[in-house]
Amino acid sequence: MSTLPSGAVPWVHDLARWIASWVHRPFYRIRVRERLRVPAEGPVVMVANHSSFIEPQLLFGLTGRRAVFLVKSELSRGPAGHAFRWIGQIMVRRGVADREPLMKAVSVLKAGGLIGVFPEGTRGAGDVSHAEQGAAWLVRMTGAVVLPVATRGTRERRGFRPKLDILVGEPIGLNVQPGRTGLAAATEEIRKHLAALVRELDELRK
Repeated sequence: MSTLPSGAVPWVHDLARWIASWVHRPFYRIRVRERLRVPAEGPVVMVANHSSFIEPQLLFGLTGRRAVFLVKSELSRGPAGHAFRWIGQIMVRRGVADREPLMKAVSVLKAGGLIGVFPEGTRGAGDVSHAEQGAAWLVRMTGAVVLPVATRGTRERRGFRPKLDILVGEPIGLNVQPGRTGLAAATEEIRKHLAALVRELDELRK
């Protein structure tokens, strides 16, 4: 089994990750804290806060291993859609009950891969005041560990090459109980861990 979805081209994925790791460095002073906390292997659901289009690119390039993100389907039109599939990203239709992309993500995790999820669902302040249930569902289906990652500075525009910080949290083993109640409880636990990590990064940036 592959840690990339069907249709992905491994060498294109790896090249895209290398490009993503460098493309924003001329514009930001990027600091990645605790990168070694990223598990080198095994199934991982990485959850991160989201306040701009830059975070997905950064985390795709800087996690140190192949990463498959759940990407909104609006970005899949035209040539961009082919590019996303070649690099192994999974397109998700928001607001629609569509199991196919989630089952693709399950397959990646069961093969020992890493799936990236932005549990807030849409770009906002990045403080993680709410969270969708997809990450908890993936954990329940696969037994993957949860890896919280906080980012700050992507909306900073003052000065030359402003600071952009990424803080990797400790991996979390999560026992998601059955039913909607179990899913809701696990989602709230994930949200609290990620929100606390964002606050920790805010303190480190002062």
